Amino acid sequence: MTVLPADLVAALPRLAARRPLLIACDYDGVLARLRDDPSAAVPEPGVAEVLARLATRDGVTVALVSGRGVDDLRRTSGLTGPYRWVGSHGAEFDGPIGPEAARRRDALAARLAPLVDGTPAARLEVKPASVAVHVRQVTDRTAAAALLARAREQADPELTLKPGKDVLELAVTDADKGSALCRLRDDLGAACVLYLGDDLTDEDAFAVLRPHDLGVKVGPGDTRATARVADPTAAISLLVALDEALTSTRG
Repeated sequence: MTVLPADLVAALPRLAARRPLLIACDYDGVLARLRDDPSAAVPEPGVAEVLARLATRDGVTVALVSGRGVDDLRRTSGLTGPYRWVGSHGAEFDGPIGPEAARRRDALAARLAPLVDGTPAARLEVKPASVAVHVRQVTDRTAAAALLARAREQADPELTLKPGKDVLELAVTDADKGSALCRLRDDLGAACVLYLGDDLTDEDAFAVLRPHDLGVKVGPGDTRATARVADPTAAISLLVALDEALTSTRG
């Protein structure tokens, strides 16, 4: 088990005492290690068990908030339980996107496909509410940067750009993880929120946290989060420690 920073461990009883408590996590890079093949991003050992325990605690809701579509997230993670599932950076919240947004997504994918096909090892991913250009496996980093720049040029003013780690996502809605987190808080009447994220798109969620909430950045990089852990293994250790704190406060 990873040793967590002392100040982070000290904050957990305070979180556990405030309920309803919302525990919201990004998936890739937090509950699963980043993979060149996104379909291979299975949960880290212990994830299913600790999430299941947390979700049974009185006054606790567990949410998975991902850039993946909900169907993809369920299939890839294999997780089942009484969780709130938020996909496509919040665009999939109360159901699938509408037909007009889907039409715009498909047109964008058709426009980007020739660009991506011209760069070896680049990959185009069509999500429910966006199209993503992946360059993680492109060995020519100059070509990778050039492809992402060309993809940006294809973005009309109605698209929302969501840059990430070796990826540029072009969304046909203006949803983001911050607005999704606010909706979850309001739906649940949450008194406190813990949010774990690793990527640039998670900064929107960190930005809407309140003083008594806790945002935890997983991995390196500038962040609005007030705490940090090194990697998914440490993130799981944090969730385990929070479960123990919940047990000691109200069972």
